[in-house]
Amino acid sequence: MILNYPLKSLEICQSEKIKHMKTPVDLKIGLIQSDTIWHQTDLNLINIEKKIKSSQHNNVNLWVLPEMFNSGFTSQPELVYENMKGNTIIWMKKIAFNYNSAIVGSIVVKENGSFYNRLIFAYPDKKIVYYDKKHLFTFSGENKMFKSGNKNILINYLGWNIRPLVCYDLRFPVWYRNTDNFDLVLYVANWPKTRINAWDSLLKARAIENMSYSLGVNRIGEDANNLIYPGHSSCYDFFGSTLFFMDFKDDVGFIDLSYSNLHLIRKKYPFLMDRDNFDF
Repeated sequence: MILNYPLKSLEICQSEKIKHMKTPVDLKIGLIQSDTIWHQTDLNLINIEKKIKSSQHNNVNLWVLPEMFNSGFTSQPELVYENMKGNTIIWMKKIAFNYNSAIVGSIVVKENGSFYNRLIFAYPDKKIVYYDKKHLFTFSGENKMFKSGNKNILINYLGWNIRPLVCYDLRFPVWYRNTDNFDLVLYVANWPKTRINAWDSLLKARAIENMSYSLGVNRIGEDANNLIYPGHSSCYDFFGSTLFFMDFKDDVGFIDLSYSNLHLIRKKYPFLMDRDNFDF
């Protein structure tokens, strides 16, 4: 079953007209909420590619996958890691090129003797950029197995400024406060059922406080540690209105995001002008 949710209409003051200028196109995003097979990279890539292939008629600009989409959130990185020339990144480049759509998700990467929970963004021309998860989940010992990232990135794609983050980063808004005018903050996650209310609430809060779209993709199913993941992949607009929500199901959903609506609203309600500055 394929879910397709149109962007909700927004009430824009009629006196505000879009001037005759070139603006980025609306962004069509495909969200893949999958049941990840534990430590089975090849099978996970096959399953995801089947979903993308069956949905190619939707003309998606960006595919978003969960955190550690090729392995599940693991405490044994030595069993699943790849390098930056590994099979999963080769596969992501191939998908992006073949379907003329960017693709993003995180995997385990080993570099200079350390493991990283690394988000990879592959462009249709096979260029890649990456972000290493900053906030490691000490509750599960992630900080003992992985090295923390130390810098944000801002992805420019089809004229959109996108801030990509990973799971637990969602709880720490000072780290990625919208001081560089991103249009979309994007999270890939393995967020368990026991704390899913926090996921729902924080995704909405991040949209409101940053006056941006906030989108998160979470996995479903049960992993080898008996943790249950309920999905709740979703997207919120700059006022915190729900544009998309997917409950517990292994499926693909779609959302269209309007660049012009976002910037008309920011012009009408310039809340970001009053934001605080933070120094690290």
